[in-house]
Amino acid sequence: MKTYIDPSHDQWEALLARPLQQENESVRSRVEGIVGRVRNDGDAALRELSDQFDGVRLGRLEVTAEETAAAEKQVPDDLKDAIRQARVNIAAFHSAQRMEPVRVETMPGVVCEQRSIPIHSVGLYIPGGSAPLFSTVLMLAVPAQIAGCREIVLCTPPRKDGTVAPEILWTAQLCGVTRIFKVGGAQAVAAMAFGTQSIPKVNKIFGPGNRYVTAAKQLLGLSAVAIDMPAGPSEVMVLADETARPEFVAADLLSQAEHGPDSQAILVTTSPALASAVKTEVTRQLALLGRAEIAAKALAESRIFVVSSEAEMVGMANLYAAEHLIVETAEPEAIAAQVENAGSIFLGHYSPESVGDYASGTNHTLPTSGWAAAYSGVNLDSFCKKVTLQRLTAEGLRNIGGTVERMAAGEGLDAHKNAVTVRLDTLK
Repeated sequence: MKTYIDPSHDQWEALLARPLQQENESVRSRVEGIVGRVRNDGDAALRELSDQFDGVRLGRLEVTAEETAAAEKQVPDDLKDAIRQARVNIAAFHSAQRMEPVRVETMPGVVCEQRSIPIHSVGLYIPGGSAPLFSTVLMLAVPAQIAGCREIVLCTPPRKDGTVAPEILWTAQLCGVTRIFKVGGAQAVAAMAFGTQSIPKVNKIFGPGNRYVTAAKQLLGLSAVAIDMPAGPSEVMVLADETARPEFVAADLLSQAEHGPDSQAILVTTSPALASAVKTEVTRQLALLGRAEIAAKALAESRIFVVSSEAEMVGMANLYAAEHLIVETAEPEAIAAQVENAGSIFLGHYSPESVGDYASGTNHTLPTSGWAAAYSGVNLDSFCKKVTLQRLTAEGLRNIGGTVERMAAGEGLDAHKNAVTVRLDTLK
């Protein structure tokens, strides 16, 4: 990790750039080709692409009831207990997000309402690759189930033997997923967006993924399907002062670096001594990791910044708009109160980002690549539509009619004005 001491403000944007951003056009071009093949050839394209990218020749794309039943026996009981506990916490936090219907009489005889209606069908993308993320099943399927979505479709890449990780299958069954398919990558997003002979078309797609998955979601979100947010390679920014413990900070940086070679970890600190100690500790801990090679590649694009004040730490945090922001300082709440752009914030020395990834109750599907400046992470509302209603009595139309007539006339929309006028004429 390269260290920068008091970089000038005009350098911040360049120094905080995400890795691989320059490859976006190349990725988009490849994704457009994949999307076109799936749209035109359906299941046949999915099988060809699985052979090409995953090295797996598939027959049936949908996971069978027998495969799901077999997974029950393959997941250790202690892991099942951990997953059940995480589900309880996630359900508790997301259930608390339910909103009561809104009903307001804006003026006598004019009543406006807002109701929350679950999205009928949702598609969940679960990364499989080298680390099958059964935790993401919890993060997406639990709120979908609480919201009342009737059809919950899950796509995840197959393993080399053509199976799906039993942890994913068992967790999906626990959380009410209705159908599971052995399809990954941009082709899975396209399949759920358009529908194929096997995979149903859904109304909205959720889930993180690599840059190809993210590009497919963004492309298809323009016309074919709704998406949750741009959610690509994982990232973390740690804000730390002299009270932080180097081994804690190093562990937090590495917990993101091990996600993938295109992940990024950033440390911003007011303490030169801490910066030096963290570099030493990262090297020590990295050697102990099973995914050390992957983490090392991510660290090559990661950074340490030593700045002169907490205000500069906050400034960097708001510019970067991190997916995960960890505040390891003497007064983390005071700093967090100044942060406007972050997916999820972890306060204090004993709040590692890992707890949010798995079991604290918050959602780990969060905006990356700076999108936290405009997007929220997944929450219960992500699985709902807000529908508004209005009802006017004759008195209400008399009260508001003149206002609407004048506004419609002001815009030159005579038919809009007339829809009110013809009714008012009957009330004279």
